[in-house]
Amino acid sequence: MNRLIKLFVIMLILATVVGCEKAPLGSKKNPIKMYFVPSLEHNKLISSGTIIEKELERISGYSIETNVPTSYAAVIEAMGVDRADIAWLPTFSYYLVNKKYGAYVTFQTIRSGLSEYKGQFLARADSDINSIEDIQGKIIAYSDASSTSGYIFPAAILAHKNIVPAKKMFLGSHDTVIRAVLQGKADVGCTYWSPEVDGVPQDARIKIVAEDPKVFENTKIVGFTDWIPNDNCTFRKGLPQEIADKMIEAIQILSESPEGKKAFKELYDIDGLKRVDDSAYEIIKQRLDAIDTTKLD
Repeated sequence: MNRLIKLFVIMLILATVVGCEKAPLGSKKNPIKMYFVPSLEHNKLISSGTIIEKELERISGYSIETNVPTSYAAVIEAMGVDRADIAWLPTFSYYLVNKKYGAYVTFQTIRSGLSEYKGQFLARADSDINSIEDIQGKIIAYSDASSTSGYIFPAAILAHKNIVPAKKMFLGSHDTVIRAVLQGKADVGCTYWSPEVDGVPQDARIKIVAEDPKVFENTKIVGFTDWIPNDNCTFRKGLPQEIADKMIEAIQILSESPEGKKAFKELYDIDGLKRVDDSAYEIIKQRLDAIDTTKLD
């Protein structure tokens, strides 16, 4: 009887172990997880991300699951504990996951033919703020603490110039920052900027021009950061090479298709993708290594 009981226990343990084994990555039970940072309106990111998810599934043959967490930090954490296999990251978030977790870049985004951009300081057009120095003692709105153009570089400039705002706010996205400036909740806001194309501004304000056609008329740029390498598509360390290779190929094919071009444009205003490795971000690594981000405003 004791032998039967022991045999039953062993069989139960074996069944439990087998049952707990993970399904192959890329299968329906264990899809490849692709994360997007919440830099813009959540619903728009979900909509565009779903299209990208379905198209990549069709091209690669893998099951894919997309997600938009509530913060940049949540995406970074997910990459560190293998909850996210692929992530579309702004420059500082990439810097962190590369340095802390060994994640590596695969594609750099292209906008208006450029692979770099700047951060901008925005104020209302009728404001008495006309330069970065005028931010002293004012209320400033940032997007996210891990946003390069929406916080890290602007705050580094203020720290370097010994400019201390009266209050700072983190509002989560660039479009929300612009609304805060327009509504008078913040005196100045920090968002991304790219050069004009055919006379049309390409900075973050373009994202809310449909709801507020006078956004460019009612705001002004009072300062810029240095140039920043564009955001990217990053893979986690340890992603099986076969899967990584197939996903790189699938993303490349999608980015060149009509459906992909439309989806990427709606996602993060991406015009194209350039295949790069981590050396493309060496300059930004050197700059950020020299900044004590713990002492930023």
